[in-house]
Amino acid sequence: MTRLITPWMTPNRQSPKSAFAIRSLLPILCAGSVFATLGSSSVCGQVISDAQGKIRESTLRGHIRYLADDLLEGRGPGSAGDAMTQLYLETHFQAQGLEVVPAIGSYRQVFPMLGLSSDPEKTWTLHGKNGNEKEFKYFDDFIAVAGKSDEKIELKDAELVFVGYGIEAPEFRWDDFKGVDLQGKILVMMNNDPEDDPELFGGSRRLYYGRWDYKYESAARQGAAGAIIIHTDASAGYPFSVIQTSWTGEEFELKDSAGPRLDMKAWLIESATRELIALAGLNLDTLRAQANRRDFKPVPLGISLSTQIECSARERITANVLGVLPGSDPKLAQEYVVFMAHHDHIGLAADRDERGDNIYNGAIDNASGTAALLTILQAITSSGYQPKRSILFAAVGAEEQGLLGSRYLAEHPPIPNGKLSALINIDGINFLGPTHDVQVIGLGKSTMDQLVQSAATKQGRVVVGDLEPSKGYYYRSDQFSLAKVGVPAVYLHSGHAVRNQPEGWGKSQLQKWTDKHYHQRSDEYDPAWDLSGAVEDLQLLTEVGLVAADAPTMQSWKPGDEFELARKQAIDQSQKENP
Repeated sequence: MTRLITPWMTPNRQSPKSAFAIRSLLPILCAGSVFATLGSSSVCGQVISDAQGKIRESTLRGHIRYLADDLLEGRGPGSAGDAMTQLYLETHFQAQGLEVVPAIGSYRQVFPMLGLSSDPEKTWTLHGKNGNEKEFKYFDDFIAVAGKSDEKIELKDAELVFVGYGIEAPEFRWDDFKGVDLQGKILVMMNNDPEDDPELFGGSRRLYYGRWDYKYESAARQGAAGAIIIHTDASAGYPFSVIQTSWTGEEFELKDSAGPRLDMKAWLIESATRELIALAGLNLDTLRAQANRRDFKPVPLGISLSTQIECSARERITANVLGVLPGSDPKLAQEYVVFMAHHDHIGLAADRDERGDNIYNGAIDNASGTAALLTILQAITSSGYQPKRSILFAAVGAEEQGLLGSRYLAEHPPIPNGKLSALINIDGINFLGPTHDVQVIGLGKSTMDQLVQSAATKQGRVVVGDLEPSKGYYYRSDQFSLAKVGVPAVYLHSGHAVRNQPEGWGKSQLQKWTDKHYHQRSDEYDPAWDLSGAVEDLQLLTEVGLVAADAPTMQSWKPGDEFELARKQAIDQSQKENP
């Protein structure tokens, strides 16, 4: 059980004398120094350089080693390892002098979850036209989980309907459902969005419409009984083995989740889908081509499925660990720059592999990002500098379960979302060595691009946008939860142009890691990693955070961005509540 913090554990709010002494000398140190001029920020180059110099690889490695250790059993939400992780983060926040968020009165923003454990039938027998049948095997061909907490979910002779991408997008004049009654049906859909036309859905850049979580939500809004997403490595961005590991243990959701629900959520491999479509006397490639047109209509397959899923549910709790470095400006201190990383991973497997291993350690994903958060925290606090805006350090939970911790933070904000100036999210770090490029996921969306560009130029590096736009990374990590409520965010992925390596080497190494280690038990700490590039990235993010914290205005989305309206609404709301 997660242990809650008690009032006597709150930190000493007085700054150490050494830190006070450093702060008192800063005006002298900064006199004559080069100031970061972007946005007329008053943070001086000496301050940035001092903080960057305290980003040390040894610190980063030490945190990763602990967080990825077997002792924490994969940091599964609501587990003993999760509680140990929270305590580790909390004590480091306290040791670095961070204050609790007043609205919470604790370092932990505890939130309740519902854990669902599904036991589906191990064979699907699909009945097609002319009495034909086809069997598919659980785990090898399909993965199915309960969509709600009923003890026994039963689908009887539910008809399968191909619905293309399963998208309703009025702004693109796109509707895959066309008003067809899909109540009680099982919807078969592709895991992507249309990408042939650059004027639609961002072309090759995947939007939220192409994400699996949108697909299930969309199917539930139609009153469907279930949804089957067609898995391909290209459309998912990872092999089916990731589905097998990520969708076969206990699945979590926020306890108070509302809205329509599916009875069943499922995945089906491409080869099995081809056989399913052939059972209907149709061709999958032909259906895919039809689905790329606006005039597409749902295609009943004339195939039915009867199956059942046993489900057990239990309440669990986890927490976001939050700490504040107060700002120095009486007015701007009410606004915040956020450094964020998720502290959870998948936890324990139900069985052991050939090595006897049953722990998903999550070293890169995301012990490394959490370690980076702590490393940046230590660098900034030990520099003694107190920015004008406050800085919120947020280690959020249950990201692997569908961004639950960041979603809870966004929906139950202890600090008004309209007061959050900028977000820097760290989900994985570069382990290949220094790179010439800085890959910014979501480049072009906000004014934070300028801050990244300025810091990268000083490092002699080139800023590039998403190098794999079809994977939809912007909608797959915690910055998305905060973006939906208007907070501009920076999210880096490892660059591909690794120094002193041939062209293409970096990309191939990252793809090998994804294919072999992503969400697998083999994602373990490796002392052979070259973290010098990660250090460089963290130095860049430290500068971005400090400059944003001292800038005269908050960061904003570019005109016309999908999150611009949410930003305006959040700011208007906070001004009404705190005039």
